[in-house]
Amino acid sequence: MQGFKWWLLIAGICPVMAFASTEADHVDPVTFVLLGVTTIFFFAIIGRYTARRINQPSVLGELLIGILIGNLFYYYGFPLAVLLREGSSIFDAVKEVLLGVPLNQAVSSVISNENYAQQVVGALSGPHGSDYLKIAYIVDIFSRYGVIFLLFMVGLESSIEEMKHTGRDSIIVALIGVIAPMLLGFGTVYLLMPNGSYQSDLFIAATLSATSIGITARVLSEMKKLRTREARTILGAAMLDDVLGLIILAVVSSLVISGAVDPMVVLRIIVSAMLFFAGTLFLGPIVLRKAIHFFRFLEPWEAKLFISFLFIMTLSWLASVLQLATIIGAFTAGVILHDDYFDGVPLSQQENRSIYHLLSPLESILAPMFFIVIGIQVKLESFYHLNVIVLATGLIIVAVIGKLVSGYGARAPNDRLLIGIGMLPRGEVGLVFASIGRTLGVISDDLFSAIVLMVMVTTFIAPLLLKIRYAQKDRKIVHE
Repeated sequence: MQGFKWWLLIAGICPVMAFASTEADHVDPVTFVLLGVTTIFFFAIIGRYTARRINQPSVLGELLIGILIGNLFYYYGFPLAVLLREGSSIFDAVKEVLLGVPLNQAVSSVISNENYAQQVVGALSGPHGSDYLKIAYIVDIFSRYGVIFLLFMVGLESSIEEMKHTGRDSIIVALIGVIAPMLLGFGTVYLLMPNGSYQSDLFIAATLSATSIGITARVLSEMKKLRTREARTILGAAMLDDVLGLIILAVVSSLVISGAVDPMVVLRIIVSAMLFFAGTLFLGPIVLRKAIHFFRFLEPWEAKLFISFLFIMTLSWLASVLQLATIIGAFTAGVILHDDYFDGVPLSQQENRSIYHLLSPLESILAPMFFIVIGIQVKLESFYHLNVIVLATGLIIVAVIGKLVSGYGARAPNDRLLIGIGMLPRGEVGLVFASIGRTLGVISDDLFSAIVLMVMVTTFIAPLLLKIRYAQKDRKIVHE
């Protein structure tokens, strides 16, 4: 309890130190930026710490602390909170300003809400507007790197061999777990928002199809249930779900960018996505071996770190060039990369660091920035509107039903309800999908808030329901 009081004291002091200074002009200009970015990261650690204390996924704590500080600082008029809440719209406005468009007009052209637009103009034109903008840029870049490393780590936990041997049950569960939520989600949004665009309907449907393999795997590991038949089916289905979900994301994103539903365009996107996966899975190992030979002058751990980093960045860039999401490249890099490629490198007896241990610190530092930024962008005042509450409720219901139904793709000896529960959490994958939709401008503030609430609820209830269901199974076995 004493330690928790110290956390609260530090949490109260940090924002004051970060934003109350009026003498920034007399010191190194980067000082203000460093303190602002570090303070945001510090709050992410507080969220992670709090979530773990109550046995919840870290992502949930980081998201909740982002919602809390984002709305609290906004309420008290902190200019940085005003900017961060608007996401990439700020950078679009700055781009217009650099082209000679007046600030008021540039901001109004990208932010339709007049009240929010005026607040952004006030924040940018204030005495420290440029410093706040620098912080927003750096936080945005860090969060983008964070999501790349996050999806890389998800891919690293998957493997081609496991996907080949997950069996019929996992394949059927994955297919139902993608198709059912998408159809239910598209229909629900169409009914609740008849005036909405088909692009936003598609993006919400794609978001509902996601499954967070990381959260499910962590819960099953903590319960020591990873070796059960249901757990293997869940994890196999979740891995396939990730691949299918990323292909769907690539198709939906490209449709939004092209602005039309042309069967040939859809076919081209699907083919390009499949060719990207197939090409990288075939050529990736060849490139890796060449790179390992080329960088043989480096220390073994340096070669492993640098080659892995360059491989992730290259595939992320290549995916972007092909009009696919960067996270598709990062995920593919994770699936391809493993330590066996470096077996031929002469290692000292003390050298035992894996790719996971070398790169996980980057993910641990940068990924929380992504989640806290997502939380900051949730505008709680959106929930004052009844339509947002109704939409969020509808999304939660279809999100739960869609994944529970997927469990019935498994054969009878399996606990189908347990498998469906294991597929529930959207977690970080759902948030990534939602953030991409917001960046592309097809998901409004109200929609974004409703989606984030759906992600939070499914992420929160899944571990609880898994533990309850396994406890019921264990009691049943004891009685038998």
